[in-house]
Amino acid sequence: MAALQWSESLSLDLPPMDQTHQEFVALLAQVEGADDAQLVPAWRALIDHTVDHFGTEDAWMRSTGFSSTNCHTVQHRVVLEVMREGLVQGLKNQTDAIRRMARELAVWFVQHAQTMDAALALHLRSVGFDAATPQVRMPQGLPAVPLTGCGSAACATA
Repeated sequence: MAALQWSESLSLDLPPMDQTHQEFVALLAQVEGADDAQLVPAWRALIDHTVDHFGTEDAWMRSTGFSSTNCHTVQHRVVLEVMREGLVQGLKNQTDAIRRMARELAVWFVQHAQTMDAALALHLRSVGFDAATPQVRMPQGLPAVPLTGCGSAACATA
């Protein structure tokens, strides 16, 4: 059984964020269940997803004026850096590093989702985030700003 399973305690009542988080949890479970031959590809798939996941949240924060000095984006950068280091170790057949990282990532994710992502979800709702489009209806009659994810490495480190 995976160390982390999706539950309502992780739901932030923001469908695009919850869907992405469910995908993250599922991919992390695939890593945990992978045999040595499939571990590196599963880890790489989790990294690819996480680049998009964090890039999207970072774009939402920038687009909606969420505090530019918050540590949310910094955590994203650090976690991705560590995950990429795990990939380097895995490519050297040091799979134990990835397995340890996966266990720690499960613990980190719960705390991150229930604190930092919860604050972001509250902020997005307060500025009129529209999950259907997705876009932000800016206060004081400013036009809506379309939100797009950012899957590039440059965005993840911006």
